[in-house]
Amino acid sequence: MRGKFITLEGGEGVGKSTNLLFIKEYLEAAGKAVVVTREPGGTEVGEEIRNVLLSHRESSLHESAELLLMFAARSQHLQEIIIPALKGGSWVLCDRFTDATYAYQGGGRDISFEKIKILEDFVQQGLKPDCTFLLDAPIEVGMQRASKRGDLDRFESEEQQFFLRVRATYQKLAKLEKGRFHLVNASQELSLVQSEISSILDQLLVK
Repeated sequence: MRGKFITLEGGEGVGKSTNLLFIKEYLEAAGKAVVVTREPGGTEVGEEIRNVLLSHRESSLHESAELLLMFAARSQHLQEIIIPALKGGSWVLCDRFTDATYAYQGGGRDISFEKIKILEDFVQQGLKPDCTFLLDAPIEVGMQRASKRGDLDRFESEEQQFFLRVRATYQKLAKLEKGRFHLVNASQELSLVQSEISSILDQLLVK
């Protein structure tokens, strides 16, 4: 029996790492085998690509190269980790997936959704998450939290307008796929955030 594919999405500092651990423990308590992974990354090749994407360098990374690197890492990730785990009956819990590409490269970099969709279809062959939690918070709140983690990476160092476009795109995606997306107010108390998440997981566990 195929496992379920759950993704966490959202901008900087919305609490994905904290809630990823919460979801993992919640599902394991319900008797599910859980594989936790992330994008970009998740594999040896993917982590090397992640380093290229997130590191600061003197020469700028062109937006089309950035997009292709995202999908190169994703292709390896799917074939090496995600698809085998799902086929084996494990539930896969992933910190960001293709929705992040639409938000960051589409919304943030202004690459057309049509171009992203071509790559999505080629790499994923119709595979999509069963459930996506979109942790949403005002940009100021998220960046204030992110700045406390230490040095900012290449994406975290973008200007505020970039993140406003990313957030708006995420919200647009959530409206387009209401059945898959679950919008969670990440600026509220953590206990309330996790109460919302657990209610949605309970529904998913009985399907």
